[in-house]
Parts: sequence; C-alpha cells; structure tokens
Amino acid sequence: MKNRYSFALALLFIALLLQLTSCKAIFLPRKGPRKALAKARTMPPFDAVIVPGVPFTNGRWDTTMKMRVIWSWILYKNGYVKNVIYSGAAVYSPYKEALIMGLYGQKLGIPADHIYYDTLAKHSTENVYYSYLLAKKLNFKTLALATDPFQSFLLKGFVRRRFSTHIYRLPVFRDSLEAYNYIDPVISPKTAKVNDAKHWKSITQTQSFFKRFRGTLGRDIDFSQYKDRKVEAL
Repeated sequence: MKNRYSFALALLFIALLLQLTSCKAIFLPRKGPRKALAKARTMPPFDAVIVPGVPFTNGRWDTTMKMRVIWSWILYKNGYVKNVIYSGAAVYSPYKEALIMGLYGQKLGIPADHIYYDTLAKHSTENVYYSYLLAKKLNFKTLALATDPFQSFLLKGFVRRRFSTHIYRLPVFRDSLEAYNYIDPVISPKTAKVNDAKHWKSITQTQSFFKRFRGTLGRDIDFSQYKDRKVEAL
C-alpha cells in the first residue's frame, strides 16, 4: 500500500511538472542550447521550425510566449530556418495560441507567407505531432523544434521514438535574447479568438487532471495506425 501511495505521489509530481513546463520555462541552461546553435550554423537551413504554444490570458504575451516568439524570429532572420510553424489550440483561453504567436511573429518581421499554423494541439506532445503532419503535407523535409530548454529536454524521448524523420532540437539560447528584451509589440488579438467564445471552455473544465496528464504524455495520439508506432518520414 505504501509503495502504491509513493508511486502515485511521484506520478502526481511529474504530472504537475509537465503541466507547468508546457506553459512556463523553469530554467534556461546555457551549454546545451549553445552547442545546438553552433552545430546548426554548419547545417543547411531547416525547412521549418516548430514552436509550441503558450496561453494568451491577460491581453498580451507573457514572458514565456515572448521568449519563444522572439527566438523563432531570431532563427528566421539569421537564416537557420526557412519557415515557422506556430502550434497551439485555444486551450486555456478562447484565443488560439498558434494564431496569437503568429500575430506577434509578423510584428517582429517574419513574413506572413513564411508562417504556418497548427491550431489542433492541446499539449506539448501534440504540438510536435500535429506540426509534423502539417510539415509532411507541405512537403517540408527538415524540421527543428524551438522552445525553452526544459520543455525541449522533456520532449526529447517522445520526439526520438515517434517520428521517422529526425527533428533537430534548437532550444532557446538566453544570450541571444538579451538584446531584445525591450521588444514589446502591440497586436489586435480579435482574429485569433474562437468563433463561439461565449460557449468556449478551458481544458481544465472539460478534462480531468489525469486526462490532461495522459494528453501531456501523448496518450491521446493514436500511434497504432503507424508502422512501428512511428509517423512516416517527411
């Protein structure tokens, strides 16, 4: 009984950690991101970079969304990536996270015709999954994932196991962001709001904690439809 109780507590802690890191950065280590960026400099530009969504709750981006969007802009303007895929449904607020980030990305200078959107994903694992399917549809052949280092680390195993084409991880490199702290564009979020906002409900109202936990682990995705439970190569 005691072992089962301890195991349940451990699962609860992991679930809370994963849920938190789907929206907020816990820490920003320097060594891994620096090495990933240095290696990327020697590689051809990626066809697209996947940027997981962040809730839009107070009428403006928070520090985590700002970090991810600015990082995607840095990667684009410096030629690391050709296109950006912003991913995220209206999960915790009636605004589609992908569309909100796209509005900010355009304000920073990423051309609209180089931004693509996945508005289905409700969890970080789904951010990667649905963006991968979109990239496949668009005939992209190389992909990177850009998010804060902790979330990037948590997604490492999932990304490796579930996709036949390697997704290169380009975690946020903090030193590259410091020069852009002053940036704070204003957007009009109306176009990112769900059509039936009056009847929209947060995921916390429609799914139990453990249902959301399963989603965070990618358990809502049916990988049995794929050979070896891996999505086909791009």
